[in-house]
Amino acid sequence: MKKRLFVTGLTGFVGQHLQSRLSAEGSPWHLLPVPSRYDLGQPDSLEGLWPQMPDAVIHLAGQTFVPEAFRDPARTFNINLLGTLNLLQALKTRGFKGTFLYVSSGDVYGQVSEAQLPITEHQPPCPRNPYAVSKLSAEFLSLQWGLSEGWPVLVARPFNHIGTGQKDSFVIASAARQISRIKQGLQAPQLEVGDIDVSRDFLDVGDVVSAYLALLEKGTPGQVYNICSGREQTIRSLIEQLGDLAQVDMQLIQDPARLRRADQRRVCGSHARLAETTGWTPEITTQQSLRAILSDWEKRVKEQ
Repeated sequence: MKKRLFVTGLTGFVGQHLQSRLSAEGSPWHLLPVPSRYDLGQPDSLEGLWPQMPDAVIHLAGQTFVPEAFRDPARTFNINLLGTLNLLQALKTRGFKGTFLYVSSGDVYGQVSEAQLPITEHQPPCPRNPYAVSKLSAEFLSLQWGLSEGWPVLVARPFNHIGTGQKDSFVIASAARQISRIKQGLQAPQLEVGDIDVSRDFLDVGDVVSAYLALLEKGTPGQVYNICSGREQTIRSLIEQLGDLAQVDMQLIQDPARLRRADQRRVCGSHARLAETTGWTPEITTQQSLRAILSDWEKRVKEQ
């Protein structure tokens, strides 16, 4: 018999991929339908949300865009921290005792010196933007809830992830969209970019979803887990690979509006704890990811 799983944020980038995975034949999880619209910022909307008690919850929903967090930190905290509190309280009222996976972010580590790379879970968090502060706060809240209520609570800290369906406010999706527009003659062969000579640890969203499901099955309650590829790649190299795959010649132009505060030059994480605990390992190559992203954006640009 399949176990019942409730997921917040199903309409988001990762949520859509998770929904697709769970609908596949052979999945051990039954994704609970949402009987009505709800808003984590409105506790009253959560009443009666679970006619069937979930065996596990993945809390994906949140405000994830760092520039937006700088523009409106209060809204970011309301969604990411108070929304998590409202969810936990509603689950407690319903009598939930299952596994709760809080999806945080590798951004909570903040500035990490090159000597301390790759980043492990032993690295003390030092958030440098309101988004990261809100996620770290919600981590502590979730873990405290697990201690107080006796729930198995786990925290995932995913690093940068890419894949089909991502909004073009994120750098690789933005580049793929612009390259698709250039290829279709809809814009000049110039790509507007931010600071692309930084390195990041990119992971395909399909591998991220696999990690979440592996943690539900085999994760240790009370633990924090990095979800990352374990290798760093510059944004420039990924954009150049996209251009090569699309066979598009282009000029890269830096747009000051795309430059972010509090960025660091290099990011590389370690997924050793996740691998040792669950057996998870990345399976999707960068080339596979970029091909899928380009194909997706070619279709989306034609439809726009």
